[in-house]
Order: sequence, then C-alpha cells, then structure tokens
Amino acid sequence: MLSVAACRVLGVLVEKQATVPDSYPLSLNALVAGCNQKTAREPVMALADAEVLQALDELKARSLVVESSGNRVVRFEHNAPRALRLPGAAVALLALLMLRGPQTAAELRLHTERLHRFADISSVEAFLQELAEHDPPQVVKLARAPGARESRWAHLLAGEVGLAAADDASPDQTAPARREPPDGVSAGDFAALQAEVAALRRLVEAMATELGLDTAALPR
Repeated sequence: MLSVAACRVLGVLVEKQATVPDSYPLSLNALVAGCNQKTAREPVMALADAEVLQALDELKARSLVVESSGNRVVRFEHNAPRALRLPGAAVALLALLMLRGPQTAAELRLHTERLHRFADISSVEAFLQELAEHDPPQVVKLARAPGARESRWAHLLAGEVGLAAADDASPDQTAPARREPPDGVSAGDFAALQAEVAALRRLVEAMATELGLDTAALPR
C-alpha cells in the first residue's frame, strides 16, 4: 500500500508523461507543482518539497519510480506498467483515480482522453473489471449513491484511503442535495433528476478544466 502523497506523485508522473512529454522526466520543482495544482485534482493538496521527496523514496523502494540525472538536474519518471504488471490503459485509469478521486466509468473515459483514448465506456468498464480482479485488486466498485444512475470506482493502491475519499466526498460529488420535490413529481423521480444534474455538472466542470476555463462562473 502507498501513502496518499505517493499516490499523488505517481499519478502526476503518469499524467505528465502524456500531457507534457517535452518536459518529461520531471524535475522536483515540476513534480511539486503538478502535485499541488488547483485544477484536475481532488483533493487539492499543498505538498512541500520534503514530502514529495519522501513519497519518491517510497515509490523508488517499490520500483515504481526511476531517478535519472540530466543537465545537473535530477529527474524522475514512473515505472508503473512494469512494477504493477499492468497495460498502459489500466495505468491511465489508476492515475486518474489517484488524481481526481472516485469516478464513474463515463467520467474516467472523459478524463483519460489525453492519457489513453478508450473506444467507448464498455472498454473502460472492461479494464476496470480486470483491475478489480487483479491479484492484488487495484480498484473497487463503490456502492451506488442514492439517486445515482452509475456506480463510481476507487483505487486501492492506498488501501482504505481510496474508500475514505469516497465517504468524505462533498454532497455535489455524490448524492444530490436534499430538497423537496415540486408538486406532481415523485420523490424518486426528483432524486434521479438531481443526480443527473450533478453528474452533468461534473462533466461540464471537467471539460471546462481541460479547456482552461474558469469553473467558478458556473451556476450552483
């Protein structure tokens, strides 16, 4: 099992290999910035250099990270596919779960677009199922939230931490806020509509983040 900081570092290395290949492997400064960035991260963290170095030592001890030197700057790259015995597509899914917390298969397909392009949601679900059946299991399918149409998935690389992140999620990330349904609408239908709106909001926020737009202007 990995620490929360180690999971964030590993996820950043996988992400940046695909999104900024010209800067990869990453220097310590670039890695710290990637860990602490405000967008596309759940939760947002504020790791110090010493904490990232400690996480790197943890990952190197498990052969998940390799250190190299170039132009007098120490750089770091991940070795996740070989160390975890997983294909690149599965590693991409794990990276997004480490960076953004529990997500549905549809959300994962959207968020992994720059890391690995999945043909459809069923292919994402197939890889998730393989990860769940891996020895040891790498992901778990969470119980569906009340009113939600889809179940979310969480990684298990940090043990129970992945599940705790799901339990501590804010209301707009899981079940919709409780409000009284309007006249003529059943409680069940109203809950389903709220869950659908919450899911659509998460997708819009993810798309806005990918386009570099300010999500603060979105209606609440």
